[in-house]
Amino acid sequence: MGSQNSLIFNIKNFAGALLLMLFMSSIAYAQSEPKVSAKIDSTTIKIGEQINFEISVDTDTTALVVFPENQRFSPLEVIDATEIDTFKNKDRYNLIKKYALTQFDSGNYILPKQAVLINEKPFFTDSIAIRVNDVVVDTTKQKMFDIKELVAVDKSYGGWLSYLLWILGILLVVGGLLYWFVFRKKPLTEEEKVALLPPFDRAMLELKKLEESKYLIQSEYKQYYSELTDIVRSYIEEDVNISALESTTEELIQKLEMLKDAGNLEIDEATIKQFKSVLQTADLVKFAKSKPETKAAESDRSIIEQIVIKTKEAIPEPTEEELKETEEYLEILAKKRKKKKLIIAGISSLILVFIATGVAVSYYGFNYVKDTVIGHPTKELLEGEWIASEYGYPAIFLETPKVLRRIKIPLPAESQEIIRGNQAFIYGSLIDNFYILTSSTTFKEGYELDVQKAIDGTISTFKAQGAKNIITKQEEIQTPSGKSGTKTFGSMKINAPGSDKEINSNYVLLSFVENNGFEQLIIAYEKGDDYADAIVERIINSIDFKTQN
Repeated sequence: MGSQNSLIFNIKNFAGALLLMLFMSSIAYAQSEPKVSAKIDSTTIKIGEQINFEISVDTDTTALVVFPENQRFSPLEVIDATEIDTFKNKDRYNLIKKYALTQFDSGNYILPKQAVLINEKPFFTDSIAIRVNDVVVDTTKQKMFDIKELVAVDKSYGGWLSYLLWILGILLVVGGLLYWFVFRKKPLTEEEKVALLPPFDRAMLELKKLEESKYLIQSEYKQYYSELTDIVRSYIEEDVNISALESTTEELIQKLEMLKDAGNLEIDEATIKQFKSVLQTADLVKFAKSKPETKAAESDRSIIEQIVIKTKEAIPEPTEEELKETEEYLEILAKKRKKKKLIIAGISSLILVFIATGVAVSYYGFNYVKDTVIGHPTKELLEGEWIASEYGYPAIFLETPKVLRRIKIPLPAESQEIIRGNQAFIYGSLIDNFYILTSSTTFKEGYELDVQKAIDGTISTFKAQGAKNIITKQEEIQTPSGKSGTKTFGSMKINAPGSDKEINSNYVLLSFVENNGFEQLIIAYEKGDDYADAIVERIINSIDFKTQN
């Protein structure tokens, strides 16, 4: 019996200890479990007023915490978000992040639950109801005015500016390359500078260099006399205009004597004899390996220098006719050089244009490059500056490439009995490259709208404007903003007024019932126009309806 009581006591003690351990562990778990709370300074504001929303997280110091991003607060808009404030309490952190929120349309809104990720596990705040009130206007003090008509704005050249900058950049690069490789005066080398000197000056300079050379010191007589005779022969060939470099000594002397006898070279016989003597000495040195004395070699260089001077003086002054021919020749030569440079520049430009065009076509495609260079009306619409605006009442919000113009649609007498109001806005016409029409219609109380009949009526207006072969498809759609409606789309042929030309067009007709009103958006454009397809997609993605009060 005693052992039995002892066993019961031990079991009770064990159970008690187990319960105590469970209780302590639950307390410890409760203390380590993160806590997320949220508060807001006001649940009622006026349009555009700021709400201060605060999220507080209590967790241990090792936890990874991710607060919600701006886009998660819709339908409210985030004006500002502060950095995370961190407060440490022993082994725990208290993290606080504040958001400034607002809303620019009156109505009742729900600030949705906000997810805070702690170690990748979501913890949610409570959702909060918020009322946004209109700003009350005292009409006894503030006069009320009609809504102003839309004002046409100047055409934006933002898209063309970027193209212009690209073109200018390419032209600058092409111009820089042409200048550097074609038109720039390149610095001349010493050899080029000497070659550009007049024959007499070049001969005198080369004779001076020969005098300063080390040929005689190193007993290199053959090189010395070769250069000496080449200098004088080159001068005679250029200035006297006879073949001197390829002539033998006898032939050259004979040519000089013939010029002297003909009166075309006023040089004395003694100078010709001296010249012949030096040439013969040079022949002996070059071909018979003769070695004259150094003084004799130096003297021969001085003799040649005097022969060059006397030959220069012996050349008759050119006649006026010769000068004229020389000027004409130089002018022709200059024109040829200029023409050559222009041809090089033109070919270089064409090559660069072809390369740039090839790169652009391979990257963007042929049609895009062609439309960029030549121009395309819907491409300019797509890439121009778009306008975001509300149209009509009930209001439809749209982004369009151009501002829509308000028009008045005459209503039949039978329609006036059921329609309270109608507002329409338009861009272009059915036969233009791109056509947009949006209409907002409100009906008198008690009237039930048949949407399908309204759609059929719109299709009938296409026929009334000359459309035929109308193909119609229909489906239910939902816009990115969550608005449901009916999409009617297809193709048609329209006769252009005053001609037999038929225009193949696509059309899109969107119908919505929103805010106790009927909204229709009609878009028509030329079939096969990829730019127009992109415009339609962007317009549809922008559709939204504001809450009406």
